[in-house]
Amino acid sequence: MSAQPVTETTARRLLVLLAKEQVAARAPSLVAGVLREGELVWSGSRGSVVSADPGVSPTTDTQYRIGSITKILTALLVLQLRDEGALQLTDRLDRHLPGVAYGARTLRELLSHSSGMAAEPPGPWWERSAGVSFDDLVSRLDETAAVFRPGQEFHYSNVGFALLGEVVARVRGTSWATVLTSRVLEPLGMHRTTYLASEPAAAGFSVDAFSGELTPEPSHDSLGMAAAGQLWSTVEDLSRLAAFLLDPHSDVLAPESVSEMTVGQIGVPDEPAAGSYGLGLSLGVAGERSYLGHTGSVPGFRAGLFLDRVRSTAGICLSNGGTGLRAEAFPLDLMRVLEEQEPSIPPAWTPAASLPPAVRDVLGLWHWGNQAFTMSYEHDVVVARILDSGLTWCTFRRVDARGVIGATGYFAGEPLTAVRRPDGSVGHLECATFIFTRVPYDPQAPIPGG
Repeated sequence: MSAQPVTETTARRLLVLLAKEQVAARAPSLVAGVLREGELVWSGSRGSVVSADPGVSPTTDTQYRIGSITKILTALLVLQLRDEGALQLTDRLDRHLPGVAYGARTLRELLSHSSGMAAEPPGPWWERSAGVSFDDLVSRLDETAAVFRPGQEFHYSNVGFALLGEVVARVRGTSWATVLTSRVLEPLGMHRTTYLASEPAAAGFSVDAFSGELTPEPSHDSLGMAAAGQLWSTVEDLSRLAAFLLDPHSDVLAPESVSEMTVGQIGVPDEPAAGSYGLGLSLGVAGERSYLGHTGSVPGFRAGLFLDRVRSTAGICLSNGGTGLRAEAFPLDLMRVLEEQEPSIPPAWTPAASLPPAVRDVLGLWHWGNQAFTMSYEHDVVVARILDSGLTWCTFRRVDARGVIGATGYFAGEPLTAVRRPDGSVGHLECATFIFTRVPYDPQAPIPGG
């Protein structure tokens, strides 16, 4: 069933939020959209300075530069190659790019900005200068410019994603842009996402801090740095990317691999309580909800794409002003207003179908030592809760020959196995040396462990 458009009241509140953001950001033009259940259910725009000829308002089909949102797409290409067995995320960079600086860094470290390499390439500001070839780019790189040891700390690196783009190109035997079009953009129907601008497209401007006058910004071909932030796109196309991240399919990347991208690899020092980075995705927490996505910024443009996988919602914004737009907070505000006005509806409860024997064996009341837990089957997931508080401790999702496999919490990835007595009945459960028994400290079972 298709998602319903928002109500007039919700649309009004979202438009007010958009209008206030355009004023506060002093954006020549600003266009935004909100997704629910994989569909664009609201969009709006403010401002009319889209190009050198003022007076044209943007639409969801107007292209803007999306900067580092490009990195999400580059990460998808790398994960595709990993799933095909063409590379591993533990590979050293120099396995695919022999002789390049930072060759001992792994692909996973580059994807998660934990490589410790310099943030930017040597030379003039690459985002505002004519691009250089990849060979010219790597000739300038100096490993002594590394700012941290690999894995020491999160440090955002545009250079790292430029190198990843070249890895994709060499393994596929063609350019990064060609691979991107055939392997991601075309399957997702993102026909208005392009390497260079395709009309209708916004022109980028910087805004004088005091007079409010506009200065046109150049939009160069970044060549060797393209995989870090070259692309142009629209709200309509980014909504297709968001819909895929909310409900992935194997035509582009397997759902479990997309989920892997959303697992924090390293914390963000500026946001120790909330911020982390996965594989090509920024992760965070706002109130009771978690979110993921990316911002984008190049001279003359700001962009943001963030989504809530639990509520199946997303917020998108694109602007042709170089500063001011809250590219992360504004999409989150859009999602917050949507949830306040039209709360997401939880999935209906349905009776359980036939249970796998491994699931049936673990349900009910169990004890770890004298701590009581319940394990129940809910929406195809075994949920382990602390009896006293009712809080979820962990969940188990998959079933294989080892038993029921942990999905979240302390036991993620660990098998929960039913150990049987000589008569065939289940005596206790074991998971990562933890022993769960039907009564506290069952003398007939091993020491609780853990």
